[in-house]
Amino acid sequence: MSRKPRPLFLERRSYRRRRLSDAARILPLLGFVLFLVPILWLPAETPAPDTGRGGVYVFAVWFLLIIATFGLSRVLSDDEDAKRPDGDD
Repeated sequence: MSRKPRPLFLERRSYRRRRLSDAARILPLLGFVLFLVPILWLPAETPAPDTGRGGVYVFAVWFLLIIATFGLSRVLSDDEDAKRPDGDD
């Protein structure tokens, strides 16, 4: 029992980075689930599917996923740049 005990809490920066990388990993699964939502919608008064509303929904989800991915990649790349020491490559 001569080993030092590991710290109970993680450093704030590393904890935040891990949670952001977890969010980046879950984002494709979230997008898949959100793309399946129009299948669960009940049809309107007509028996034909309401493709207009479904199309707008799919493109809105697609746009929001692009924005979320862009934001996560910017934050994660900023963290990578902050970790690198200045100097020659």
